[in-house]
Amino acid sequence: MDCPGCGIQRSISFLLQGEFVNAFYMYPAIYFLFLLFSVLIIDFFIKIKHGEKIKLVLTVLTIGTILVNYLLKVF
Repeated sequence: MDCPGCGIQRSISFLLQGEFVNAFYMYPAIYFLFLLFSVLIIDFFIKIKHGEKIKLVLTVLTIGTILVNYLLKVF
């Protein structure tokens, strides 16, 4: 049975190997997750102007992509 996080490890593996298209096919939210974590880390050390809005938008995009991908797998 699939879960919302199924494929993330293989997607990260594909990213590290430079296979960006395969990483997206394996787990479409990987790029939004990468952007979100990057912004979170950068904002922790250097305050970003409108950082809260950026984090909110990236969080919504990430969760939305995860949910849509999961629903497409299930149905």
